[in-house]
Amino acid sequence: LPSQTKQKENLVYRDPVGVVGVISSFNFPLHLSMRSIVPAIAMGNTVVHKPDLQTAISGGTIIAKMFEEAGLPAGVFNLIVTDIKEIGDSFIEHPIPKIISFTGSTGVGKHIGSIAGQNLKKVALELGGNNPFIVLEDANIEEAVNAAVFGKFLHQGQVCMIISRMLVHRSLYKEFVGRFVERVSKLPFGNPEDPSVIIGPLINEKQVHKVRDLVQIAKQEGATPVLEGTIEGNVVTPFVFADVSNDMKIAQSEIFGPIATIIPFDNEEEVIKFANDTAYGLSAGIFTKDIEKGRKMARQIESGMAHVNDQSVNDESMVPFGGIKSSGLGRYGGRWALEEFTNTKWISIQNNPRNYPF
Repeated sequence: LPSQTKQKENLVYRDPVGVVGVISSFNFPLHLSMRSIVPAIAMGNTVVHKPDLQTAISGGTIIAKMFEEAGLPAGVFNLIVTDIKEIGDSFIEHPIPKIISFTGSTGVGKHIGSIAGQNLKKVALELGGNNPFIVLEDANIEEAVNAAVFGKFLHQGQVCMIISRMLVHRSLYKEFVGRFVERVSKLPFGNPEDPSVIIGPLINEKQVHKVRDLVQIAKQEGATPVLEGTIEGNVVTPFVFADVSNDMKIAQSEIFGPIATIIPFDNEEEVIKFANDTAYGLSAGIFTKDIEKGRKMARQIESGMAHVNDQSVNDESMVPFGGIKSSGLGRYGGRWALEEFTNTKWISIQNNPRNYPF
């Protein structure tokens, strides 16, 4: 870098931190583990990894096996398969890991962040989302419906970036709801071993109960069920609610299940207010034929990511992935991931003697 001092050379290095602690979630266990493990090792660190116990094979032991077969030296990648209750906060409090990378719920992320802060540790936290999907008055409604079906029900809605609230201009609202319900009612459900199945089981019984309770609360608060789902074991078929207001619990929660909420709006100022009226700030989608309008609106949405003429579930390896507000801290992907897992160090070299003022 240039210097204000004559004959001085400024160099900036990125040094490995030493040991990185990685805690990953159940919903995309291989990818959400590797996106931290790989850049951490690539930048010269070693890793201690704790996957979610529900997906410890695809998110943990298979990774250890792959690294072993690839010839990674022993001790560079270390795996802990355990219930978090067995180790408590010791994984975070331990003085050796200098960075904690966590993907999971906002509540747990805040807890990890508070402990890390007390120990002056860096954190990379990718947490929950409540992601708006905006359909403007000039949008291609067929394209918007197609995107909404995918962006709401991918992986049964168990995605941090999933569409949480569909905000549809009132002039398109009735048609959008009708087309959306028609499409969703035909989604095949059941055992995901059948390749035609779209809606498979939720991760566990606790999550099924959460979805069931949110459905009952939505009805009590006055939302209109335009598609009534069913619950058979851990398989929950889609529920679609219309006439939802932005302050209802179903609109303010991270559902992590196949419940769609559709909210009408009257103008752009109102929809931006609705979109930002949430504790979260992860992703967003906007449909409009006016690309410049979409870009400007995307800049106004309080989120780490926003997508014009696409739904909210997007992830690419070379872009900065992450959120703001209660959706987390830090960025994954590309050079941003390299920044997360290193310490920045400035070294200057004075090539000729300086003239000091005293």
